[in-house]
Formats: sequence, structure tokens, C-alpha cells
Amino acid sequence: MADEVLIEVDDGVAVITINRPEARNAVNGAVSAGIAAAIEDLDARKDVRVLILTGAGGTFCAGMDLKGFLSGDNPLAGGRGFGGMTQQPPAKPIIAAVEGYALAGGFELVLACDLVVASEEAKFGLPEVTRGLAAGAGGLLRLQHRIPYHQAMRMVLTGERVPASELHEAGLIAAVVPAGQALEAARELAGRVAANAPLALTASKRVVVESADWPADEEYARQGEIIGAVFGSADAMEGAVAFAEKRPPVWRGE
Repeated sequence: MADEVLIEVDDGVAVITINRPEARNAVNGAVSAGIAAAIEDLDARKDVRVLILTGAGGTFCAGMDLKGFLSGDNPLAGGRGFGGMTQQPPAKPIIAAVEGYALAGGFELVLACDLVVASEEAKFGLPEVTRGLAAGAGGLLRLQHRIPYHQAMRMVLTGERVPASELHEAGLIAAVVPAGQALEAARELAGRVAANAPLALTASKRVVVESADWPADEEYARQGEIIGAVFGSADAMEGAVAFAEKRPPVWRGE
């Protein structure tokens, strides 16, 4: 399991790499369990503020390991759904760095991320219907909220692959970069995120994710329950003092 999921932490940024290039990083039980365990650990670490998910060998992820599926392997291992995160993504911000293919479950992993950086050669798709399956790891639930409805329906019902440029225009992808530079660009973006206060980051992400179905007359009360602690934190005081003193803040995550 350790060999199939690699973890690297540097300067507040953790990179999780699916390391099965011989199988185009298809997700099996070991990968799911490895990613789930990594998220549990990284969410709890004070030295990590943002995560990046990527794949080894020039491919992000080709989806579920179909050979493993036929043999009874469980890609839902780890308690967080497919790939160890589609049903329960990390509390901290996570960026997908995509080279090559992000198909089926691989695309669903992308959709579970908060930001996406992709190579200009990257291709995305939900081909499950072409295999007698359905995109049950979040593709059918998330895609229509990320891009226009009819564009999402075309992807879902045809199973066709879509280039990064099209999804960039649709607003799903934050940046399209030359081939081979997705991880580098994701690190740069992650660095901009990691420069901010940890408690504020996780609370802000939580409000954005959870507020979609909040009743209008409860929105501010529910938001207050989440962000109230941020305003009373030591980091909030540090932010104000650092601004007044015209220096970079030193966050403590407290």
C-alpha cells in the first residue's frame, strides 16, 4: 500500500501521488486505503495547510481498476468512498494536478477536489455508461454543479472524453498549463493558498461546501456556527497585528 500512494510534505503543502503508472494509476483497494489514511493524517497535521492530488507517470487516474473489480477487490476501502476521498474529501483545501487522463473514477476524484490545474493535453470523461456502469462515485452528483447542466449531461450520457481547454472555459479548471507542468503549477497555486491562515481556510471551505442546501433564513446562523471560532482565534489577532505592523503574519493554527 505504501508503494502505491506516495506522500511528500514541504512548506505547508502535501502532495499525494497515486503511484501505479503501469496501470495508468487505476484505483484499487490499496490505493483507496492509502489515500484515506493519508488524508486522516494530513488533516490532523499543523504543518500542512493544503493538499495536492496527482498521478505518477504522466497520467492522473484512469478510474477503477476493472481487473480488480472483476476479482472482488474493493476500491471503496478506507471509509471515505472511492479512491479514499470521493464521499468524504479532506477538511483542508485540495488541488488536483492533472496530466494525461482523468477518466471515470479518476474524474470523480478531480470533482472531489477544490481546485484543478491541468495540462493542455489532459482529457476528462465519465465513460461508465459505455461499460454498462454508472458514475456512482460523485460524477452524477457533482458535475452539473461544476459546469453548465447540458454540458454535464453530454459528458454523462455520451461517455466522451473532453479536453482540458473546454473544461477551463466552463470554469471547472483553474489553469491550463503546458504538458508536464501541472504539478509545478499546482504547487505554485498551493503556495498561495498555504500562505493564508489555517483555521480560516478550513472554515471557509466548509461553509462553501455545506451551504448549498441551507435554507435562506438559516444561512448566516449556520455560517456563524462554523466561522465564529475563527474570529476569536489567535490567528485573527495575528492577522490584524501583522497588517498594522506591515509584516507577513505568522500563523499558529490556533
